[in-house]
Formats: sequence, structure tokens, C-alpha cells
Amino acid sequence: MEFRDAILLLHPAIAVLVVFPLIGVIVNRALQVRQRRLQTLATGKSKIPPTVGQEHTQLGRWLTGAVVSIVLIAFANDIFGNILENQLWMKAPFQVVFIGLLFVAAIASLYFLYQAKQKNWRAIFATLTGMALVVLGCQDGIYRKTDQWYVSHYYYGLTSALLMIISLSILPDIYKDNRWRKVHITISCLALLLFIGQGITGTRSLLEVPLTWQERYINMLYEQKCDTKSCIIQPQSLPKNQ
Repeated sequence: MEFRDAILLLHPAIAVLVVFPLIGVIVNRALQVRQRRLQTLATGKSKIPPTVGQEHTQLGRWLTGAVVSIVLIAFANDIFGNILENQLWMKAPFQVVFIGLLFVAAIASLYFLYQAKQKNWRAIFATLTGMALVVLGCQDGIYRKTDQWYVSHYYYGLTSALLMIISLSILPDIYKDNRWRKVHITISCLALLLFIGQGITGTRSLLEVPLTWQERYINMLYEQKCDTKSCIIQPQSLPKNQ
């Protein structure tokens, strides 16, 4: 296994070890928050501690950072792999610099989004972070499967990351206005469905994306349309020593 293959496995590893456990805990805390609110309205008290709300909020902030991070890792693996393969730093150096600046802008904007207090600044940094992710996702080398966008791991992942960014940006407002709370619940439910879809489509993508040493032969299979007819791919013979 080459270094690029190890980096490719870093994306699903973080998802399994960090993101999905966080999602499970966050959903549990969200249900407890709702149950506590209903019990308090009905009887004036609840056995569920009030700290569940704070835990839900803090874990949600961590989840946003984790989701955006693994999306950036996946993008970096595909984009810089394409740059190295096609030697773009020699053919289009300004494009390579621009891509590097986009990664820096995405990370910096997300950091400032965490720090921003005023609504206007939160909106600005959320927009900048989302724009950077979308533009990076449009670069060559990204495994998108646009012809099957409705079951594409890329589109599920990018959409869920954008929803997490929006949810983080409106977080202070959900405590002040019930309408924002409803928006937060709607976004969270949509994101949960997308996360479930990511678990399924991500498993399929691991089967479809070949290892580096297999990639040449897999491309030959597609070029000869071996998915629709029987064919044999012969490995390229090594030159004989003379």
C-alpha cells in the first residue's frame, strides 16, 4: 500500500472513529433535551440534568469541525493526487497556488466562524467557508459520480458539511428565537439522513476506488467497457534484461 492509499483510508477511519460516534451521542443528547423540555412544561421539573443541553451544543460544535475536516482531507487527497499525476505545478502553477490558498481560506474561515459572536460576522465566515468547500469540490480529480448525484458520496458529504456550517452559524440564535430552533431541528434531521446515506455510499466508494497500483488496470477495464461485455486485460510485460 502506497502513501496515497494510506491517506485515502484516513478519511473513512476518522468517520468511523470520530464522526459517527459523535453523531450517536449528539442524537441521544438531543432526545434528552427535548424530553427534559416536555417534562418541565408538564410537571415543572425533570430528572434529566440541565447539563445535557450544554453537552449537546459542545458536541455539535465538535461535529462541525470533524465533518469539515474529513471533507477537506478527502478533497486534498484527490486534488493533490491529480496535481502530482499530471504535474500541474509545471503546467498551471497559478492554479496550484490558488488551490492551496483555497484550503487555507477554508480552514481560516471555519476558525473565525467558531470565534465570531456577532450575527453578521458569523454569516460572512459561514459563507466563506461554504464557498471554499464548493469551489474545491469543483476541482479536477474529485471522485464525484455526477451522473448518479442522488447516490453520490461526494454530494452527500458536501451537503452535510454545508448544513453543519449553517447550523454552527445560527447556534447562538436558537436560544433567542423559537423560529431559529425549528430551523436548527430541520437542518439536523436532514443532516442525519445524509449521514446515514454517507455510511452506505462511503462503503460503496471504498469498493469502487482502486488502490494506486490497480488504478491503471481498472481504467483499462472501463475503457474497453468490460462492465457490459466479457474481456481480458493483460498486464503489461516488463522489459527483458539484455
